[in-house]
Order: sequence, then structure tokens, then C-alpha cells
Amino acid sequence: MSTIDQAFVKQFEREVHESYQRLGSKLRHTVRTKSNVVGATTTFQKVGKGTAATKARHGMVPVMNLDHEPVECVLTDYYAGDWIDRLDELKVNIDERQVIANAGAYALGRKSDELIIDALATVTGDQTVAVGSTGLTKQKVLEAYARLNEADVPDDGQRFAIVGPAQWSDLLMIQEFADASYVGAEGMAWRGTQAKVWLGAHWLYHSGLPITADTRSCFWYHRSAVAHAVGADVTTDVTWHGDRAAYFVANFMSQGAALVDATGVVRIECLEA
Repeated sequence: MSTIDQAFVKQFEREVHESYQRLGSKLRHTVRTKSNVVGATTTFQKVGKGTAATKARHGMVPVMNLDHEPVECVLTDYYAGDWIDRLDELKVNIDERQVIANAGAYALGRKSDELIIDALATVTGDQTVAVGSTGLTKQKVLEAYARLNEADVPDDGQRFAIVGPAQWSDLLMIQEFADASYVGAEGMAWRGTQAKVWLGAHWLYHSGLPITADTRSCFWYHRSAVAHAVGADVTTDVTWHGDRAAYFVANFMSQGAALVDATGVVRIECLEA
């Protein structure tokens, strides 16, 4: 290919990567992440609680004997590709290259989030809050908050709560969530996204949360409770096909997610009309 073609390819690869980082995945930064994984699987460690004890003078320091439970995370390969006709770019009034770059990056970003949400959705039983057939209420929020505190989940600024668009509207009806007098100016919506800090957690909405029979599952969790493994980050290959007079753009990645500690996750079920 000519120098111009090489410039096209390099710019396209950069645009895909930037789009994925900017708008592709909303949840990747909210969980434990291991990059550059070699192989089809990797292991995350779930570490139990330690207990402090006294010792006699000159005696041996007591050993905590922490419980280490390995959690396996399986990586899967994902692809998103499309064609860009060389002459189509001359006929349209939009930047076709950027549109295709964004589409590929967003598709991979949604898949990254889907993996994380699927891991969160494995939480059931005692870790579920479902107070009546209602939407997201303050009662449900406070019960979930109490569950995390009772389980000694660290309140260290690394708690995250993800809700559906309808539940975000429910939250805006709760004065303590919507009013800056309660939240504080620094906790209000972040620039460029619908998110805010409340009750020590970063709240954001996500349209991809599971819904069954009009019941939407929302999640409040600590970063350490969910793991995300990356074998190959978002990669783009642009190939010229002369017989089609078009570029084929192949975007691909290898990722996986797993639930590490169920006690660090609370599932909040909300009726959605």
C-alpha cells in the first residue's frame, strides 16, 4: 500500500482505541483488572479475613493463616468488523472512517461491560434486595447500603452502583440523591457522563443491565469483588481488498470477567413498567 494508505490505517487504529477508551466501556474502570494475560484462563485470589492476636514476650508472632481461594477467569475472543468502500468516502458528508471506528469500538465496549454484568448477575440469595414490587426506592438503597456495611465491605471510595435508566429517574426523585445540599458540589454529575457520588459510592446508569419479567437487576459492589482479565486489548486490523475496492476493518479483543467475592456485591431488583 502507498504511504497515504499507511497513514489511513494508523489513524483508523488510533481512532478505534480512543473511542473505546472514551465511550466504549463504562464499567471496566470499576473492577479489578489484569492486563496482558497469557493463555486461555487466569486466576484471581479471594483472600479471607485476618485476625489479630497478642503474643508473649520473645514469643512467635501469631500467623493469620489467611484463606486463599483461587477464582478462575476464562478469556474469550471477540470480533467486530465491517467494510469501508474507498469511493463511498468521497460521496458522503460524514467522516465514514470515524463512524465505523466508533461503531467497532462501541461494540467491543458493550461486550466488555456485558462480561462484567454477567459476572455480577451470578449473585443471588441473601445478596439480593427486593423490597416489594416497586422501582428503586430510598428504602432499597438503604437496605443495600446496610448489607455492604454489615459484610465489612471497605468504604474506601471504591464502591460502585450501576442502575438502569428508569432507576436513574427514580433516584432523581430522592431528594438526598438529587439535591446538591446533601451530595455536595463535588459529588454532583461528572462532566460528560451521567454519574455522581452518593453514600460513598459512584452511581452511574447503564442500559445493559439484565431484566426479567419487568424486573430490572441493579448492582452495588466493591471494585475488588469483580475481576476483569484482558489477554489482548482492543486491536484493529485494516486490510485493503482490491477485488472489492474497499478496506475491511477487523476489530478484536480477548477478555473475560469473573465474580471473586459475592459478599462484596448486592443485587437490587426493581420493578420496571
